[in-house]
Amino acid sequence: MECYLIAKILAEDAAWKFAKEHNIDMISINPAGVIGPMLQPTMNITTFSIVFNLINGSETYRNASLGLVHVKDVAEAHIRALEIPSANGRYVLSESVMHNAVIVEILRELYPNLKLPNKCEDNLPLTPSYKISKEKAKTLGIDYIPSKVALKETVECLKEKFM
Repeated sequence: MECYLIAKILAEDAAWKFAKEHNIDMISINPAGVIGPMLQPTMNITTFSIVFNLINGSETYRNASLGLVHVKDVAEAHIRALEIPSANGRYVLSESVMHNAVIVEILRELYPNLKLPNKCEDNLPLTPSYKISKEKAKTLGIDYIPSKVALKETVECLKEKFM
């Protein structure tokens, strides 16, 4: 997973350098962990697999926080970045940032009959959540779908396709 994240950062950096060298007007849309219903028939290494592991009998959850954004919000941001003349630069999309413990509690509330993890994988203090600014994304007029709704749609999709 770390190699994937580093590759994304390096690729975006190369794209910005290329755009600058060739006087190209570039906009980048950088979503946090994308959740919601998925179109592809197989699961890739994304937030989907993290949620799938939580609902599929995992004994523990990782001591980590995740930024979450609904796939429909990501699609909407791409469209608006193309259509809004003042759109420019880099946009980071995240409806919220949650520790896995919070995600598990939301899932427990939504699906009380699922076997969900009860403890963190380590005995360390829970890693604090980080924050992602929503200010620049607001200029695209994105009205985020709440993460609780997106998690529910993710679970329903995973149950339909993989369980």
